[in-house]
Amino acid sequence: MTFNRIIGIFIGIALACFALAGIGHWLLGWTANGVHTWLSIGAGYFLACLVMLLMPRWWRDHCNEMYAQPAGRRYIRALFPIMAGYSLALYVSVTLIKRGIPSLPLRGLVAVLPALAIALLMRAALRYLREIDEMQRRIETEAIGIASLGVALLYFAGGMLQLAKVIAVDAGPAMIWVFPLLMLLYGISKLVLTRRYL
Repeated sequence: MTFNRIIGIFIGIALACFALAGIGHWLLGWTANGVHTWLSIGAGYFLACLVMLLMPRWWRDHCNEMYAQPAGRRYIRALFPIMAGYSLALYVSVTLIKRGIPSLPLRGLVAVLPALAIALLMRAALRYLREIDEMQRRIETEAIGIASLGVALLYFAGGMLQLAKVIAVDAGPAMIWVFPLLMLLYGISKLVLTRRYL
């Protein structure tokens, strides 16, 4: 699977999210929250496409080479159903929570529903990590390490600033942003390390 095909799939998912938002708004009478959820998910996929389009040519060529290998093909095949499932789970979770769920255990289960998709993504990533060659594994593990330490440092500093009453950040949104921030730092680290080692 080529880098451009991945971008095309992301655009397709984004357009499907926008279409769902439009159908929900004009035909199904969804609330503004439901429509905005699908618009936000679609915008996230479009933003990911924009970031991928801004990547340098050498990076796209490297990705095409990695995705052509058996481990890369298996990883990408696993990735897209997980992403589609994550988008759906996120919508269902947010919608049901905003409507209100009286049972605390059921509310907790619905709240962590999108995290199950992230757990599947982590499983696919670990399988990919075991199947790639030694140099690529070194790049991946260093990128994961740098991202993890960077997020830990940022959240520690943020916690200290919060205790000192320099900033005031709601804990819920801050925790939700841990995984996206980790993925962002991982992507940047992997880009730099790939350029350095290859």
